[in-house]
Amino acid sequence: MPDLDALLRTRWPHGVLALVVSAALASLPSTWAQGSPPSKRAAADTAAPTYAGRADAMALADEIAQRHGLDAAWVRGHLANARQLAAVQRLIMPPAAGTAKDWAAYRARFVEPRRIGWGADFWRANERSLRRAEEVYGVPPDIVVGIIGVETLYGRNMGSFRVIDALATLSLDFPPGRRDRSAFFREELGQLFVLAHSEGLDPTSLRGSYAGAMGMPQFMPSSWNRYAVDFDGDGHVDLHASAADVIGSVAHYLAEFGWTRGLPTHFDVRPPVDTSDRATLLGPDIVPSFTAQEFVARQAWLPEAAQSHAGLLALVELQNGEAAPSYVAGTSNFYTITRYNWSSYYAMAVIDLGAAVARAVGAPSTASLSVRRP
Repeated sequence: MPDLDALLRTRWPHGVLALVVSAALASLPSTWAQGSPPSKRAAADTAAPTYAGRADAMALADEIAQRHGLDAAWVRGHLANARQLAAVQRLIMPPAAGTAKDWAAYRARFVEPRRIGWGADFWRANERSLRRAEEVYGVPPDIVVGIIGVETLYGRNMGSFRVIDALATLSLDFPPGRRDRSAFFREELGQLFVLAHSEGLDPTSLRGSYAGAMGMPQFMPSSWNRYAVDFDGDGHVDLHASAADVIGSVAHYLAEFGWTRGLPTHFDVRPPVDTSDRATLLGPDIVPSFTAQEFVARQAWLPEAAQSHAGLLALVELQNGEAAPSYVAGTSNFYTITRYNWSSYYAMAVIDLGAAVARAVGAPSTASLSVRRP
């Protein structure tokens, strides 16, 4: 399970799938939204204790109701039926230490024929919405398609935990052994009730990841409330079944976090041989901090297009286990993708999957704006 702390520290209060993936993702599989098989877990979930008899749970219900102007009896009734799930407590824990990051292996999990094929089908079926999202928000189709494919296999893996169970467990029974994030999950639990009330939904009906992320784009409740858009115009936001709403919401999210229309996500780069120069450029990590001229002054090679880039760049290192690392020079758009998930590995997987799907449908990609060295 990916590292929670970095994401919670960096992506919130905005956060979409913010919970569960940081650079540790580079050594982990993509199906983090699932725990054990749903049929086995369903039996365990129904046997789990509810919060009906917990005074602290009812106090939290009253606090949520007062803060958000909701009916206290309604909040109490639903929270009383939430269950404390041991599986959620187990899955939220950090992975065992010592697993090496491997970009090549991580990329292969996402940029593979089945996912590319499903992505091409999704693109063709929703091309009008993808083009409209680009017109409105400036985010190109390949980036939106890449995110949805990495997150949930285009809706095939959206998670099967009851979100109210996951958030109640992490609000009231956050496991010992890592930094306590219960306050964060209490806020998300409140946002879940706000979402259910505004959309006329039963709070117990919503399913998602063990961390409470929902739908094709794996939005947390607060992000659903802040950034999800009714892109199909039916009067409701549905991130589970409306591809148009999903596409518009992902594009809107990226636009809100600084996506620049027409800007490449990255350029090819050959890092400095000198270890001191390399360390200087790597220091800010994924945050664009140096001009192209500063890259060149420290003996980094950049293609001509990158050398004329007016914005700042980040030297991004992608470790490959025992092999030599890969490097890219990330622009502000690369950084914007990491606001969806705080991981350079995630961002490159999104970019590369989107580019592969674009090739499959005969469309240009954002990655094609990057100039490769000979």
